[in-house]
Amino acid sequence: MRSIYFIFLFWGFYGFTQPSDYTLTNLEINNEYPHFGLMKTKGKKILFTSFALNKRGKVELVGGNPVLTIYEGTLSGDGKIIKVQPVAIDANIPTVTSAVLSPNEKHLIITTLYTNKNRPKGDFKETNFHLEIGEYQEGIGWTNFKVLPFCNPRYSYAHPAFSNDGETLYFTGNVRGGKATTKGGSDIFKVNIMENNTYGEPENLGSNVNSYSREMFPYVSDDNTLYFASNRPGYGGFDIYKCVMKEDGSFEKAEKLPKPLNSDKDDFSLIINSNSASGFLVSKRIGGKGDDDIYHFVVKP
Repeated sequence: MRSIYFIFLFWGFYGFTQPSDYTLTNLEINNEYPHFGLMKTKGKKILFTSFALNKRGKVELVGGNPVLTIYEGTLSGDGKIIKVQPVAIDANIPTVTSAVLSPNEKHLIITTLYTNKNRPKGDFKETNFHLEIGEYQEGIGWTNFKVLPFCNPRYSYAHPAFSNDGETLYFTGNVRGGKATTKGGSDIFKVNIMENNTYGEPENLGSNVNSYSREMFPYVSDDNTLYFASNRPGYGGFDIYKCVMKEDGSFEKAEKLPKPLNSDKDDFSLIINSNSASGFLVSKRIGGKGDDDIYHFVVKP
């Protein structure tokens, strides 16, 4: 099944020139179900998306469709994700396709759909995703979710990612109109987070990042490099790109990462460890276990 929910180093790192300079390992946690939407936390854990399972280990269905939810795993020292368990999220949330934990770990921002409880007034597409922010309550989990104020129900918003200082939120959207209008099917935007958890106006990251194709799954590394996926002409369907952040907060021209980080199939959702020598990505490349798989990669010394 093709997943419908779709980020290494600075140019000076010469290990990114030859395919033989990397090793990629398909993780043991992969199976026939999709695993995608990678995001690290400050506490050496990783969040990812997959199907919600019931007590019998079967995929939960709503209206005949599988339910997506967020899982949390611990990063081991040898490139594995262990101790995987579902994240406790308010049962009133219908499905969650991606999530990010704030740097201070006080808030969780998720991508989800509207429900009867927060259904917008007027016309809107029920398939449009939006972003909600919740807080953690002991014994309950993540709850009290509220729609982020800049989300317009006429458009779709997804794939949240924080800057390292927690003062900027990056996301994917198809916002139309004005200076922030989307160039292609979806673009990457940013919004400033101000005092008292208020937000500025979303800004399109511009043509150095976005194209007339679809840009998805942004991630900002510890060295302020932006990684994302795009289906502009490349190796395969979606390829992984990087943009180095300038001193003024803008980004240099996007560069496509080489093989084998990219393949002839869909590759996306790259995150990189603080040592800049290893990380994880998602791929549907040949030789996987049946759907979007998580791979651990290492730059050879």
